[in-house]
Amino acid sequence: MTDGTPRTAGAPEPATSAETPAAPAELTSLERTALYKSLGNPLRRRILDYLGRHGEANSTVLARELGESSGTTSYHLRKLAEQKLIEEIPEKSGGRERWWRSLPFSHTAPDPATMTTEEYAAAEHLALLKIEVDTRLFRRAHEEYRGPQGWAQVQRTGTWMTKSDLHDFVRAYNGLVDRYGHPDDAVPEGARRVNLRFYAAPDPVGEWEGEPTGP
Repeated sequence: MTDGTPRTAGAPEPATSAETPAAPAELTSLERTALYKSLGNPLRRRILDYLGRHGEANSTVLARELGESSGTTSYHLRKLAEQKLIEEIPEKSGGRERWWRSLPFSHTAPDPATMTTEEYAAAEHLALLKIEVDTRLFRRAHEEYRGPQGWAQVQRTGTWMTKSDLHDFVRAYNGLVDRYGHPDDAVPEGARRVNLRFYAAPDPVGEWEGEPTGP
């Protein structure tokens, strides 16, 4: 299960070998638990959504837009910054006025069987929230569908794959997101922010006669 903001909303050119950044350090169970709790906090989710849509904000702007006190939004902004989900904009910040922007973010959750009890509870809570959001998005995509040339697109299909095929497909899908997406600082005229979701779920093993029965 992978979650994240668009990779700086999208598609940097592939780095050369000399420019390839080091892979981020793998999170510990405690760090993942804190991350899931943060992403599962309703106000922090609203802050991240606002920054994703509007690019930047300070605690005063967020307090006004989200109906909270500036002290509350300031606290949650600092917590999001500690987890490197957002960063301060130094050229706009001065004195007590601190401006923030979201950071590119992607996280793949580990096998739930390897999680501690607390980590699993936090991950499950976050997953349930995301299911609610994605259900609304799925419904809206159908409601706003205006044919194959419209903005809203809905695709459903199924095929036979090996596990290796599926993993290759997921990597290819992520590559397409990078290829066709655009970073926040290079959005072309006419572009809109597009919400994409990808799910793959195999049929239950042995449900149909002749279907493979192994894992």
